[in-house]
Amino acid sequence: MFSFLNAPTDAKAPNFYPVTERPDLFGELETKDLEWTCAGGFVTETQIFYHFLEDETMIMCQVIHSSIGLWYPTVQFTCKIYNPKTKETIWRSINVSNFTTSPPGLDKRSCKADQFSITCKPAADPSHPEMYAIRAHLSDDLQVSLDVSRPTLVPGFKVGTGPSGGFSYFGPNKDKPEGYVVHRFWPRTAASGHFIHKGRAVEAKGVGMMVHAIQGMRPNLVASRWNFANFQSNAYGGVSAVQMEFTTLETHGRHGPGSGGVTVNVGSLVLGGKLAVVTAETKWPDEKQSEGVEVISRAFHLNPVHDPETGYKQPSALAFQWTGPSLLGHCPGKVSATLKVDVGDPTAPKGLVEKVDVLAEIPYVIKTVVNYVAGTKPYIYQVGLQAYQCVFP
Repeated sequence: MFSFLNAPTDAKAPNFYPVTERPDLFGELETKDLEWTCAGGFVTETQIFYHFLEDETMIMCQVIHSSIGLWYPTVQFTCKIYNPKTKETIWRSINVSNFTTSPPGLDKRSCKADQFSITCKPAADPSHPEMYAIRAHLSDDLQVSLDVSRPTLVPGFKVGTGPSGGFSYFGPNKDKPEGYVVHRFWPRTAASGHFIHKGRAVEAKGVGMMVHAIQGMRPNLVASRWNFANFQSNAYGGVSAVQMEFTTLETHGRHGPGSGGVTVNVGSLVLGGKLAVVTAETKWPDEKQSEGVEVISRAFHLNPVHDPETGYKQPSALAFQWTGPSLLGHCPGKVSATLKVDVGDPTAPKGLVEKVDVLAEIPYVIKTVVNYVAGTKPYIYQVGLQAYQCVFP
């Protein structure tokens, strides 16, 4: 006869541990932080380069590595180029072949496939010591050649130091998580090079940012919504305001299933060409956020109206807030900023680049495995315009 003693499971125990609860905000990136993991199971890993060119054209290059259980991973390279003056959009999304990390002579920060290569290496310019060289042949009528470098005075960051820095954990045991989300940033970058479209070479010179992110679980279980802000300016010696936010489903919170709807927000400010502050804040669904706290990192949807095309409530304006302890040795105290953008309404949008039907863009094999709730159709609203109010107190 056998007997077993099973410890009771506390149904109200936390099953979500946000990175925004860490006391240490700034964790400088190490080499290993930007290496491709290409993990198995249900893991989506991506590296994205966003840049605003001197003529206000926006260019985005992204590599997405998607592992789906026992199936062979799917790897995509996507590129979007949008000119707000002509309203021309160039879009390519291709499945690549023979993808590999750590190509000969390089470490795992670099990757290549038959259709592209992204090489991480030291740069010759001491003011921008690290760089990525992006070379992509996306179709017969679109090729991209960009060098993306990081300024010396703007180190890459994650929230929190050490190997666990940047990680939010899902599941009752954060030491053996059921899933995770991690983000690592270069919040200010310089890009130079060109792209060739339909045989015409166009110079590509501007500023932007890079993020390396991993979702270590099925994407439909991570979050109910996301917000992302990327403001770049050459004024005042170089300004960057970046923010990434996600809200968990009801399944994950600090009191177990049913206590979700937790908002995790991570951000940073670059002022005068220097990393000035890293912010991170948690919004618990059962608590009201205070204005008198030491660190603020928040995104707001203002004056929402119904969008008949998507079925969602679309904000008419967006606002973002940053406050945190200064990283500038010559300027101690707090650093704060507020960014506001008028995006119009569904009948008269302002700066709308595209409403992206997410299910139409992700690989087919992911759609067949990820069981989205019947009747839902996730969209990404992409907006690109000048902020009408940006205040740095």
